[in-house]
Amino acid sequence: MVENSAAVAAYDASSIQVLEGLSAVRKRPGMYIGSTDARGLHHLIYEVVDNSIDEVLAGACTEISVTLHQDGSCTVIDNGRGIPIDVHPKYHKPTLEIVMTILHAGSKFDKGAYKVSGGLHGVGLHVVNALSEWFEVQVLRGGKRYFQRYELGVPVAPLKTLGSAEGTGTEAHFLPDKSVFETTIFEKETVERRLKELSFLNPQVTIHFSDERDGTQSTFHHAGGISEFVTDLNTATAPLFSPPITLHAKRDSTDIELAMQYNDGYNDTTLAFVNNIHTVDGGTHVIGLRAGLTRTLNDYARSHGFIKGEKESLTGEDVREGLTCVLSVKVLEPQFEGQTKAKLGNSEVKGQVESAVNEKLQEYLEEHPSVAQSLLAKAVQASQAREAARKARELTRRKGLLEGGGLPGKLADCHSRDPAACELFIVEGDSAGGTSKQGRDREFQAILPLRGKILNVEKARLDKMLANDAIRSLITAIGAGLGDELDLTKLRYHKIILMADADVDGAHIRTLLLTLFYRKMPQLIQQGHIYIAQPPLYRLQKGAKIVYAYSDDERDKTVQEFGGGRGITIQRFKGLGEMTAEQLSETTMNPMKRTLLKVTVEDAAKANDILQILMGEEVEPRRNYIHAHAVEVTNLDI
Repeated sequence: MVENSAAVAAYDASSIQVLEGLSAVRKRPGMYIGSTDARGLHHLIYEVVDNSIDEVLAGACTEISVTLHQDGSCTVIDNGRGIPIDVHPKYHKPTLEIVMTILHAGSKFDKGAYKVSGGLHGVGLHVVNALSEWFEVQVLRGGKRYFQRYELGVPVAPLKTLGSAEGTGTEAHFLPDKSVFETTIFEKETVERRLKELSFLNPQVTIHFSDERDGTQSTFHHAGGISEFVTDLNTATAPLFSPPITLHAKRDSTDIELAMQYNDGYNDTTLAFVNNIHTVDGGTHVIGLRAGLTRTLNDYARSHGFIKGEKESLTGEDVREGLTCVLSVKVLEPQFEGQTKAKLGNSEVKGQVESAVNEKLQEYLEEHPSVAQSLLAKAVQASQAREAARKARELTRRKGLLEGGGLPGKLADCHSRDPAACELFIVEGDSAGGTSKQGRDREFQAILPLRGKILNVEKARLDKMLANDAIRSLITAIGAGLGDELDLTKLRYHKIILMADADVDGAHIRTLLLTLFYRKMPQLIQQGHIYIAQPPLYRLQKGAKIVYAYSDDERDKTVQEFGGGRGITIQRFKGLGEMTAEQLSETTMNPMKRTLLKVTVEDAAKANDILQILMGEEVEPRRNYIHAHAVEVTNLDI
């Protein structure tokens, strides 16, 4: 631990308040970490790291290190003030033990200890402790090192002193409980992505990451803050200007920071954070940002002749075309929806952000007319394309498509009219479409075959997208519309399942579809309506016994279980069309036997990033990606 001598507010036992006693975290873990899948597992690391980041926000921490160990455990070390260890004056226990074992015990409720905090609910360490097989904490304070171990949330021995030590800080080492989580294997890339994100949002901290499982190490430090974040996000695109626009303002107790840059693409990427927490579902701060951006650019466009009069105006979609921006707000008392903090609810923040964007962006545009010229010209072009798209949309409505009056001819619809019970399989090609139509349950399963690869919406405006037959059929079948007009109450199927071949072409089609949903219908992903089917790769038979294998490892394991290779018939499915209707139903479509992967926002964003690199206009990022990942190729189609 590195000594940090910054002058900061007092942080001791009196800073800790207890709001209520023990709670059955282990009984209902999803209430506290969102889920018990891989996403919930990684939330454990984020909760511990967020405590360290709170020390950074308090001006008390400059170094954080995160280590993934061979045994599946994780260690997080910071050089903050260290969790208080003295006996709490009211509860007569070491403060560390209260923080670790009592729900809603923490200094986040005391404005004196933390003015701004991401760990709002004060349950971070308690929840991680409750959901770990064991949790060991070491604290450096007052020239001594203290230690306590917990098992399943319960201390196994009193707090003890290990000896003298220099500096201050906290070391948390924990092993997730296998009986709670569906998987306990941390994904290196997922952890790295969050740590890198935090280093952009907190330019004063240096974050070290190491993975003992493969020996890799990384260090993240970005003195340029969120301006560097935007530059990094735009790596695979061609920015219209450089460096990004950066705005900083304070409204009452709210601190507002914005970095934005336009590129030559047609989509917008907005990442919003509240007290370092990524609010993936947006909230009042994002509403304020969009309102301020639209109002400011319209005012500038009118006053400088880009548009004429009050009748003409740029819409929110127009001014966000090609926009990449990061919004970071620090709120004294944030109100989130749920413990996982996906959406901000503070009503006052909307007006604060809108006012700040309006004032600061207006000043910037007046002082940088060349930048204003480039981004307004793009917005006006987007407006013209939107008008063309409106005419195309009206034409398709008159033909009875988007209103649901005429469903796509290739759609084999289901009998049920209850959206909550209905599933739509999006299938690659007519051959697989025919097989899946025979293998489906007609009562609640619909099939939509797509011929070939759909349009890459990453490089197409809305008017061109709506002119694409495959995409138009898909939008019509789903029924909810797209973009700002998307209405989930009109959704015709609550499960939309991508079912493509397990090869390179199938992966490409899935990526194109995920990009379409991520860019044009993000609410479908956010509300958990998009899934990926998992068809088997192999069918193994020995005598009357038949086993399906979903990977090469499963195939090899099954061969061993069959007693070797003699007498075993192995069939490799190169595509869904090679399977019989019965086989496809049994392995991939039957809800009682199949495996579906729910697509999360993180999955879709990752797929979109890869598409930007591999299919975007910039050659250099593509070359670098291929060089970096060529060694990972196992099956190459030539």
